[in-house]
Amino acid sequence: MRLAIIIMAAGKGTRLKSKRPKVLHEIGGKPLLRHVIASASQIVAPKDIFVVVGHEAARVEAEMKDTGVKFVHQTDLRGTGHAIQVAEFAVRDYDSLLILSGDVPLLKPETIARLRDFHFEQRAAMTILTAAPADPTSYGRVLRKRADSPEVSAIVEQKALTPEQQKVRDINSGIYAFQTAPLFAHINELTTDNAHGEYYLTDLAGLLVKAGERVVALEAAQPVEVLGANTITEMMDLDRELRMETARKLMANGVTILRPDTTVIDSTVEIGADTVVEPFVQLLGNTKIGEDCRVRSFSVIENSTLGDKVLVRQGCIIADSRIEHGALIGPYSHLRPESEIGEGAHVGNFVETKKIKLGKGSKANHLTYLGDAEIGSETNLGAGVITCNYDGVNKHRTLIGDRVFVGSDSTLVAPLTIGNGAYIAAGSCITENVPEDALALGRSRQTTKEGWASSKRAQGPRKG
Repeated sequence: MRLAIIIMAAGKGTRLKSKRPKVLHEIGGKPLLRHVIASASQIVAPKDIFVVVGHEAARVEAEMKDTGVKFVHQTDLRGTGHAIQVAEFAVRDYDSLLILSGDVPLLKPETIARLRDFHFEQRAAMTILTAAPADPTSYGRVLRKRADSPEVSAIVEQKALTPEQQKVRDINSGIYAFQTAPLFAHINELTTDNAHGEYYLTDLAGLLVKAGERVVALEAAQPVEVLGANTITEMMDLDRELRMETARKLMANGVTILRPDTTVIDSTVEIGADTVVEPFVQLLGNTKIGEDCRVRSFSVIENSTLGDKVLVRQGCIIADSRIEHGALIGPYSHLRPESEIGEGAHVGNFVETKKIKLGKGSKANHLTYLGDAEIGSETNLGAGVITCNYDGVNKHRTLIGDRVFVGSDSTLVAPLTIGNGAYIAAGSCITENVPEDALALGRSRQTTKEGWASSKRAQGPRKG
């Protein structure tokens, strides 16, 4: 049986008061729509997922094109029923459809699969995913023919509920399964006879029941899965829920997160067992952290990979970098993109790196800038060392060998090669290549004038 998924993503989200399309707002480090596509992709192949776009369609498509899904354009935003009408040409050859909402990001693949399987088992024309939140106020209700029956008689919007119907806990999630044939046999019977003048997909429940078709309901295990967001406040409620779920999963797998309510951990982050994450840490994007690490407070790590037994001290900023087993970082280090820190290497306080390779056991412990450089193993870079990699037009590389000692406050003007075992005297400006095991000095000769200071003081201050 051929199954397709349609994701509704055409709305403006006017109550967000934002220029950004609603489905591109982020929770857990990803846009709402990307969460939904990720879940849908575990049920069917991306080629069988159709995203209905409307408001800022080009922008939404551009940000989702890497997912491999297909797009359907709803030029006139005339409601959810109209969205399915415009998608008919793309999906009418499928046997069944699942309809998801692009702004309901917490829906689990397992729940989508339950909805699919229940729909098939019931041989229903329409299956409605419901939920029973603690407070169903403001939601439409799904009315069952009997309390113990999955069969549905109608969906009633909140404003139209009778006092008795308001006691019903089953809310309509806006997530459905359909047999394609009865859906499109009755889709054009929808009318705009409502306050907003739109075609509502919810009205199909009544139309199908009237036509003698079977309409059933399935309750989601967790009401939070079907919650959407119409305001930034509600969006951040979903973000908090997703991040806490991510933290709980990590802790269940042996990660210690001290005060998880203070951390910001994206849903895509991976962390090994016995790693400790201290309060006020941010772990973002596709970050992967190994086992037995410690990330101390106020550090921000984004799209980076850390090996096992890495210590990241307080206040470090790390982006698009790789840190090998046993390295020590910080405090207050800034690793900019394409920094590769070798096994057991040290990058200390107020050290900045960019597009470098720092070899095994090498150290840059204080107040240093290393950019466009490749540094061998067991090399020591003193405080205040700078690789001068930019000449105002082009970037140039600095190559430093193994077991090199670079004295404090040295400037290394690229392009430059320093051979294995070489020494650079403190305070040097090095502009020429240095051979292996050589000593290079690039500073002016010191002149000392004895007694000069006392003579100067004896002259007293100048007048005028």
